[in-house]
Amino acid sequence: MSMFAKKRSLQTEPLATGHGSGDVSAAEAITPFVAVPFQAPRFEEVYDQLFDFVWRSARRLGVADAAVDDVVQETFLVVHRRLPGFEGRSTVKTWVFAIVLRVVSDWRRTQRRKGGLASFDQIAPDGEMQDDRATCPAGALEQAEAVRVLHRLLDELDDDKRTVFVLAELEQTTAPEIADALGIPLNTVYSRLRAARIEFDKALARHRAREAHRRGA
Repeated sequence: MSMFAKKRSLQTEPLATGHGSGDVSAAEAITPFVAVPFQAPRFEEVYDQLFDFVWRSARRLGVADAAVDDVVQETFLVVHRRLPGFEGRSTVKTWVFAIVLRVVSDWRRTQRRKGGLASFDQIAPDGEMQDDRATCPAGALEQAEAVRVLHRLLDELDDDKRTVFVLAELEQTTAPEIADALGIPLNTVYSRLRAARIEFDKALARHRAREAHRRGA
């Protein structure tokens, strides 16, 4: 008898209620569904898998080089403290990014109170955009300049647009995941992303025009 037929027979055939050896009770005939409780991942797994992501995100959200270690450490302290309560309603990566964002926001507020944020021209590109070109000095210099340009362009976006742009364009996060991480409507994600792309493209065009003028001077 197929699985479908068995299920149908339970729905249509009366259950025996006698106490003979061939009879079964309703409790015996229907196997109850037992939900398996969600188990949060181990902290060590989260740390190993998402350390690079947390580092990149902190840098791209405006944390200065000298402060990245502190911000990353604070992020994982919060992750460690809250991980037992993680219920799996989103991906771990999305959940961790929400924590990164709060820690970075606190850092930026502190920096503003102290007198302003560092320029990305002063930020070294360590740990960002590594590829085979970095194995030679010329390639490393090329990468360093590319990272500085990227950070400089990101710095021209306001915090809301920058956050959505970093997640969507640089981390390839889906719009629903971004909405979940930031706690905003999906349409807001799309509108901020459109505006961020326009502003980023304009900033990139200005940068290229300046570079062309400098080389031609």
